[in-house]
Amino acid sequence: MKRRVILLGSTGSIGISTIRVAANLPEKIEIVGLAAGSNATKLAEQARETGVRHVAIYDESKAAELSAKLPAGVEVHIGPQGLINLTELVDADIVLIAIVGTAGLHPALAAIEAGKDIAIASKEILVMAGEIITARASAKGVLILPVDSEHNAIFQCLDGHRGPDSEISRLILTASGGPFRTTPAADLWHVTPEMALKHPTWDMGPKISIDSATLFNKGLEMIEARWLFGIDMDRIEAVIHPQSVIHSMVEFTDGSVLAQLSKTDMAFPIQYALTYPARMKGALQPLDFTTISKLEFAPPRLDDFPAINLAREAGNIGGTMPAIFNASNEIAVQRFRNGEIHFPEIWGCVAHCMAEHVTVLNPTLDQIIIADREIRAVAADFIRQSTP
Repeated sequence: MKRRVILLGSTGSIGISTIRVAANLPEKIEIVGLAAGSNATKLAEQARETGVRHVAIYDESKAAELSAKLPAGVEVHIGPQGLINLTELVDADIVLIAIVGTAGLHPALAAIEAGKDIAIASKEILVMAGEIITARASAKGVLILPVDSEHNAIFQCLDGHRGPDSEISRLILTASGGPFRTTPAADLWHVTPEMALKHPTWDMGPKISIDSATLFNKGLEMIEARWLFGIDMDRIEAVIHPQSVIHSMVEFTDGSVLAQLSKTDMAFPIQYALTYPARMKGALQPLDFTTISKLEFAPPRLDDFPAINLAREAGNIGGTMPAIFNASNEIAVQRFRNGEIHFPEIWGCVAHCMAEHVTVLNPTLDQIIIADREIRAVAADFIRQSTP
């Protein structure tokens, strides 16, 4: 059966890869709606390429430019409400959410309420509101399909496992270690944004690239895995694996470990999420084991890269604390990119904000959004006071 897909975040790296996957499997995947943040030119090009009749743009100031560049007959949905309208109004089977930041939260809930499955490439959705999202998905009987390579790998390893959760010993997320895997701690103070953006394995957007360099990306993934798979934080770990061939692993209580391997191409998890439970040949290139000279593993340097410890603390506390972890990191990363703080001060900002926050347990969505907004001001003030 052909899957009809609404793609939110179409102009980013995940969105571009998704369009490529759909083009290679036209009999199985049809993109019926596109949404972007502000890149009107690219969005219009994609609309012509895919033939969609509905698009949305988050930045309302770009609406006129977008409309002028679109083919006749394409309906434009505008602003945050436009993304929600796109997910609600367009006939589709699944909504793939690849919007960086918190803008995908309300569209995700709207898609669930409309009875559509969701494929998640935006970590913030489950980090901020995992309890709410998973509960609503369960109530509506829709699937949450992971697109992140690590979570997609675990999803594949667990597929077919019908035993109780007690049979799962650990979820092991792999991390490349980023560009500073072997950099001495003292030298991290001299890291520039340009250096942090040079990821050794993946071609990603700037926010995710810097998060990979700090290991905040892995921390966010640990919290996300807690909700995706219903596993407590103490059974979720990370290991450094520079080759990025093994995308993650599941260890069972009998000592057996299942791992998922493939080339480092986001098209693999995207295609699996959109064709699940089937597997399609498509245009993906298989892994050639004769070209793999070694597979290395090492523990993360938790003292020098404390993001994983902060994530574990946030995930164990729960409530609004994961939203604080996420939002304060977003502010710190942006200020680092602007040259306002040093690389290690990203961790310091997040630690400060978590220490300042009074957690609300079992929060409503409104309480999560309020906490997110308030801590951004706290983070900005902390950075302002810390800057000479």
